[in-house]
Amino acid sequence: MQGLNVFKMALIQLKPGPNKANNIENACRMVMEASREGASVVVLPECFNSPYGTEYFKEYAEIVEKNELGHTTLALSNVAKEANVYLIGGSIPERSADSQKFYNTCTVWNENGEMIAKHRKIHLYDVSVPGKSSFYESQVLSAGDNLTAFETPWGKIGVAICYDLRFPELAMVAARKGCVAMIYPGAFNSNTYPLHWEMLLKARAIDNMIFVAGCSPARDLDFSYHAWGHSTIVGPKGDIKSTCEFDETIVYSDIDLEEISEIRTNIPIYSQRRFDLYTDISK
Repeated sequence: MQGLNVFKMALIQLKPGPNKANNIENACRMVMEASREGASVVVLPECFNSPYGTEYFKEYAEIVEKNELGHTTLALSNVAKEANVYLIGGSIPERSADSQKFYNTCTVWNENGEMIAKHRKIHLYDVSVPGKSSFYESQVLSAGDNLTAFETPWGKIGVAICYDLRFPELAMVAARKGCVAMIYPGAFNSNTYPLHWEMLLKARAIDNMIFVAGCSPARDLDFSYHAWGHSTIVGPKGDIKSTCEFDETIVYSDIDLEEISEIRTNIPIYSQRRFDLYTDISK
């Protein structure tokens, strides 16, 4: 039963194709399905309205402002209200109305369809692995410069995007400022990240004793970038609550906040840190 200490989370692992309207329709359909299954917090994957790749960002980009909703954000607002959920809208390519720069941007919507947070990906994925793959987001995208968290009836939740997961400071700051969960929409690559996706999600959870979720697109071999999939929810003890493989699906888990209190009582690192010896980066 859901209450102030328990809620159901759903990660929607969908397969974006080249048709933007179809991607949005499919995402909204799956949000409604998750709502019918009792989810109160629903998460979409990174770049859910387009194929993933720098060559697509400009074509699929929209202005993302509260007073200027585009095709994608208007649909997210409407479906969050219709489904009566908190919707973490994965990410979409954003074009800034002011600077005309492009960002990889996650929007968050409450059950009234109001945008309550916007996160621009902070760490851009500029990586080349010899003999495997190379990808340079900075060829098109600019980096965000704000940490992001939002209020829910169950507590504060932090959000970041994909490569942000590799930087532990974001989750550390979020947890020390009261977040009960950290959510990462992310399209980790099948060539380079099978080793680290689950491990990083567990690490962020164990280090901070919070719930951590990573929501990936489904794998699509028709495009050059093959997402790893494996959308996963991890508990504050580092235990996997729910996961999947490569195909389009919805991952569910009940989030029981008493687990945070339990592990922090049993292993009291929050009261044992030595800030006389090292810096509290949340200050």
